[in-house]
Amino acid sequence: PRLGLAYDELFAHQLPLALARSAVRKQAGRESQQTKQLQNKVLAALPYAPTGAQARAIAQIADDMGSPHRMNRLLQGDVGAGKTLVAFMALLIAVEAGGQSVMMAPTEILARQHLESLQPLAADAGGRLELLTGRDKGKNRRTKLDALQKGKINILVGTHAVFQDDVVFDDLRLAIVDEQHRFGVNQRMALGQKAKAAD
Repeated sequence: PRLGLAYDELFAHQLPLALARSAVRKQAGRESQQTKQLQNKVLAALPYAPTGAQARAIAQIADDMGSPHRMNRLLQGDVGAGKTLVAFMALLIAVEAGGQSVMMAPTEILARQHLESLQPLAADAGGRLELLTGRDKGKNRRTKLDALQKGKINILVGTHAVFQDDVVFDDLRLAIVDEQHRFGVNQRMALGQKAKAAD
């Protein structure tokens, strides 16, 4: 009987979560079809081949982004498992589809680490990647925001600064939140609302 009670409690907890996830999956999204043009440039320049798990994750994300439903996906893996490459490929899919993408990190140190690791990959792909943090002020900030609004910046990496009111994208298709547990729900929603039905 004790096992039965435990099962009932677990089931009662999981059912509303499953229903909520199902409702989110049915939300209308935008189809971002990959061309693999930019991804292949990056893969050709890498000194290693992606693992099977990385390749599967990238393929699943590409399928989700290409569907008419809004993607809401969690990528989980140990330190060193290669999550950054998977995330970058997803960012590139949005660019291949003619849009923009953003990755938000909880601290400036993390945002700068992402910038350092992603910039060489962005150079291989031929896209423009920029960093936006609270340190960006005055003319420098206005120049970046203008380029972003005109679609000249393909991928934006930053901190909480990326969801401020004056940050306007030309065509945001994908928003990635690194270490999402360190952001509030409202903060994550504010980033998602920068575009209509962004994945």
